[in-house]
Amino acid sequence: MTYSPANTIWVLLGAALVFFMQAGFAMCEAGFTRAKNTGNILMKNLMDFCIGTPLYWLLGYGIMFGTGTALFGWIDPFIIKDYSSVLPAGVPLWAFAIFQTVFCATSATIVSGAMAERTKFSAYCIYSAAISLFIYPVSGHWIWGGGWLAEMGFHDFAGSTAVHMVGGVCALIGAKMLGPRIGKYGKDGKPRAILGHNLSIAALGVFILWFCWFGFNGASTVGMDSDELIGSASLVFFNTNLAAALATLVCMIYTWIRYGKPDVSMTFNAALAGLVGITAGCDAVNPFGAAVIGLVCGVAVVLSVGFFDKVVKIDDPVGAISVHGVCGALGTILTGLFATGQTTMKGVFYGGGFKFFGVQCIGVLATIAWTAVIITVVFFLIKKTIGLRADAEDEIMGLDRSEHGLPTAYAGIAMLPEESVGGEALPQTAPVPAAAAVGEAPARKPKEKAPDEPVYTRVQIICRPASLESLKTAMNKIGITGMTVTNVMGYGAQKGKPEYYRGTPVETTLLPKVQVDIVVSKVPVREVIDTARSVLHTGHIGDGKIFVTDVENVVRVRTGEEGYDALQSDE
Repeated sequence: MTYSPANTIWVLLGAALVFFMQAGFAMCEAGFTRAKNTGNILMKNLMDFCIGTPLYWLLGYGIMFGTGTALFGWIDPFIIKDYSSVLPAGVPLWAFAIFQTVFCATSATIVSGAMAERTKFSAYCIYSAAISLFIYPVSGHWIWGGGWLAEMGFHDFAGSTAVHMVGGVCALIGAKMLGPRIGKYGKDGKPRAILGHNLSIAALGVFILWFCWFGFNGASTVGMDSDELIGSASLVFFNTNLAAALATLVCMIYTWIRYGKPDVSMTFNAALAGLVGITAGCDAVNPFGAAVIGLVCGVAVVLSVGFFDKVVKIDDPVGAISVHGVCGALGTILTGLFATGQTTMKGVFYGGGFKFFGVQCIGVLATIAWTAVIITVVFFLIKKTIGLRADAEDEIMGLDRSEHGLPTAYAGIAMLPEESVGGEALPQTAPVPAAAAVGEAPARKPKEKAPDEPVYTRVQIICRPASLESLKTAMNKIGITGMTVTNVMGYGAQKGKPEYYRGTPVETTLLPKVQVDIVVSKVPVREVIDTARSVLHTGHIGDGKIFVTDVENVVRVRTGEEGYDALQSDE
């Protein structure tokens, strides 16, 4: 076989760009989730590529591109057999193999975002392996490996269905079986916003993905050595950019009208939705068709996110189900309407009738059915063996510390305490009565005051940041109407719990803590202390301290009230 330098370089460049999409996904997922899970998110996006690469080499490539049957390729460990009949013109086997490997990894990494912040890392490694090993390769064989969908004329140029919808369906099933994050839904069933911690990182991820999508779609021409291929790649680039831009624009306008202000994070999602939607037909539609696909996906992603969040109550922190699953299916089906016939059958709007449109619908439904059934079995087996979801206390603490022993992914950078997600009481690590847990404390002797003079007492509580929500809920229940929360650093007599980074002990003498200051008069001080102790006690080093001091006077600045009146609510 004579190799084409232009085709080979083009495919290898595309592989490098698609690989760099892992960085984009990592940044998006990290930015749209909370700081306490950043290390876990980054680790998962690294490992799904490193797990998927050898597994795709071992079995996935043969299953996908082996010329076996219309349903299944062949079992070919280590890619040894002859694939010359399916290789693009002038492209070496290993160039095409690495190009397909990075596509496989992209499908697996999509699932991470929808199941973020509450999935066991070990469970993630297993289901990511299952996607790369056989879920993605089998449906990929149907679409790109000469399987039955390819024989019917199904068209998915760069993977709206083969890559993105497969990942989106896995994300949907996984998020449903996993359940929502703690505090996501109130007792009335209404969703609560859990804000991501770094919109700048999320934006960087979107721009990286947009840039790399030119390789994802453009290099799928797998050649640049002819006028026809050069023209096709040029159209693909233009359509890809146009669909993404219009999806972003229409989403901004739509959310501006609907919510009164343009929604930043949803608009970022829309950019990705437009990219996903155009991926199936970017070579088959003209710019007008690409524009319509972008506009449809830009509105659909908003409606879809709201549907899953509010109606079916599936918690998807980054919107992966809507962006990749819903818009992947939409883009593939819309290709059946807008394909101009320049590379495939004509769409409905260009005189092709409904045959091609029907094939596109069949392909989408068949891929959904295969993916949903197999991933459900995988998740069920994981759930019944090692468990799919992290423990409640680990979720509250953050998966960085519980899963990886990482005190923080932002060492040396001050981070705000976690925002409240509502008044719902969170699960306690060890709900033990204070007296039984730590014994009776000696009675406090207050400073002598006149018999009719109220006593004002400051209770200062130092505790773990992860315990703040539970402490606030407990204080509210006993009538505490105000508190001051400060993010602090410190250590006790033990000088902090030892942690390790790259196998080396970290001198964690100063640990992140939260200082809660409460001044009380009406509520008994002993009740405040006992409640705090019962909430914070785990029996482990670092539970915290409670300091009790007298307060001479209290002044409310707004009204000038002093003493007892200044501590009471206006209501």
